[in-house]
Amino acid sequence: MKTTEICEQLAAPVVASMGFELYDVEFQKEYGDWVLTFYIDREGGVTIDDCEAVSRALDPLLDEADPIEQEYVLSVSSIGIDRPLKKERDYARGVGTEMQVKLYAPFEKKKEWIGVLTAYTADAFTITTEQGRELTFAKKDCALIRPYLRF
Repeated sequence: MKTTEICEQLAAPVVASMGFELYDVEFQKEYGDWVLTFYIDREGGVTIDDCEAVSRALDPLLDEADPIEQEYVLSVSSIGIDRPLKKERDYARGVGTEMQVKLYAPFEKKKEWIGVLTAYTADAFTITTEQGRELTFAKKDCALIRPYLRF
């Protein structure tokens, strides 16, 4: 089992008991240090105080379970408003929302598309562009799909 999966199993009940959803867990090297990041969310958003409270709750749990051999920095963060869609629940939440889609390879000479997410399956999703075109992309061909923020 991957480090992130072990940490997610340990943390999910604690995070849920505090009224948050555990959105994702990442374990990666950043600027020379290993960082274990828990991304949380809840209706109405997440504050810095919420992140601190979850961090304080997870710290002793992770110290006791000791699922990571090397030294690391513990981080708890909000998922942000432009969070990428990764799991089935993310796609379900995103239906009706304008999305930015980045592809690994060009489709009709473009690697980036903007459109409203209208449907999804386990393997693909459909967006409707401003011009009214319905485009369906395989998830495996998509480098990134996230809410599009207009400024």
